[in-house]
Amino acid sequence: MTIIEANVEIPAQFGSTVFGAFDANVKKIEKAFDVSVISRDSSVKVLGNKEGTGKAVEVLKTLLQLAVSNGFVTDQNVDYAIEMARENSEESVLEADKDVICRTFSGKLIKPKTMGQKSYVDLMRNRMIVFGMGPAGTGKTYLAMAMAIMAFKKKEVERIILTRPAIEAGEKLGFLPGDLQSKVDPYLRPLYDALFEIMGAESFNTNMEKGLIEVAPLAYMRGRTLDNAYIILDEAQNTTPSQMKMFLTRIGFGSKVVVTGDRSQKDLPDSTKSGLDEAVKILGKVDEIGFAKLTARDVVRHPLVQRIVKAYDEYESKNQKKK
Repeated sequence: MTIIEANVEIPAQFGSTVFGAFDANVKKIEKAFDVSVISRDSSVKVLGNKEGTGKAVEVLKTLLQLAVSNGFVTDQNVDYAIEMARENSEESVLEADKDVICRTFSGKLIKPKTMGQKSYVDLMRNRMIVFGMGPAGTGKTYLAMAMAIMAFKKKEVERIILTRPAIEAGEKLGFLPGDLQSKVDPYLRPLYDALFEIMGAESFNTNMEKGLIEVAPLAYMRGRTLDNAYIILDEAQNTTPSQMKMFLTRIGFGSKVVVTGDRSQKDLPDSTKSGLDEAVKILGKVDEIGFAKLTARDVVRHPLVQRIVKAYDEYESKNQKKK
């Protein structure tokens, strides 16, 4: 094997950010492309075969640009950059990174972290109804929440309505004490958590009291017409076809709708068809409806989650072929 040498200039002030704590980022790059990375001051030397060296240099340059623009590089940035280089993809973490949706209450920037997420965000900007589908950790609900809050702050909508079917995740929880709100809160907790982080508790509580933000089970949507609202239906894989039809026909003028769900994690009885699956088949060619299909590469939780999702996908794919 012919050893190729390539050089990358990484200014000293960005070296530790690009290389990561205890050179963790560089170790990932070396393992991924079978190369050696040697640093001397601002000059970084990459040794390996032609293909591996070229891809390692590409990843290092991407991480440098992220370090310059953001001041930090996340594990997910590194993993995604490596994945894109492996696949010779034209997708770039840098393009997604430029798209800032908003800031959280604590000042953290919210933006898509993969091109799949960026496509999802672009659909939410341009379509009246968007279906966001993908495995856990792909940011389906969180990004939809951020877009809803921005639309609300810009007065593009008058209120935000968040809903999900109240169905137990494969467990019998039994009788829940308290009033009606206390009974449904456990099902809606993930929505509250995202709202608190983005808006802050005080702003959230004020708008809740005014009725400008509503968090409710899907059953509460029946019989209503929802005008000038940003409506998010979460965990849509657990709706029945009749529930999905009921929800989609509530939409009024000036409203936007985002439906999110993971089609691989249904908690419905085996004999019950998913409303999300049916809606995708029926509405696939309807104008003004967008479909974003996120995958394991768009997972932005711990890197181990991405590997778990991939392992399950491969296992389920093999089982389907046997059938």
